[in-house]
Amino acid sequence: MFYLFMNRFIVGPLVTVFFRPWVKGIEHIPETGGAILASNHLSFSDSIFLPLVVRRRVTFLAKMDYFTGRGIKGRLTAGFFKGVGQVPLDRSGGRGSEAALETGLRIVTKGELLGIYPEGTRSPD
Repeated sequence: MFYLFMNRFIVGPLVTVFFRPWVKGIEHIPETGGAILASNHLSFSDSIFLPLVVRRRVTFLAKMDYFTGRGIKGRLTAGFFKGVGQVPLDRSGGRGSEAALETGLRIVTKGELLGIYPEGTRSPD
C-alpha cells in the first residue's frame, strides 16, 4: 500500500513534472506474469524512475546496507525500503547471496516483476 501511495500520489507526480521521464521499449514488459527487469545502474534515482514508468509494481533486490543503517537516517532509509517492499540482498557471496537470488526467483514465480542491477553497483559509464 505504501508503495502504491508513494509511486502514484507523491513521488510519481513530482518526478513527472520536474524530470519528464520517457521510456523506449516499454512494450516489451509483459502486462501479466513474472519477468526480470535488468537495468544499468547509473544513479540512485534509477530505482525511483524505473518503477514510475512501469505500470506494474517492481520489487528490487537492494543492498543489505539500506536495511541495516544506524541512527535516524539509517532507520528512515530502512523504513522506506521495507515500506516499498524491496528485498535485502547480501552481496558478501556464498549462502547469503544465494538466499537473495532464491527470493528473487520466488518473486518472478509468483508472477511479479523483479528489478535487478547486474553490475551490482552504480556504474560511472
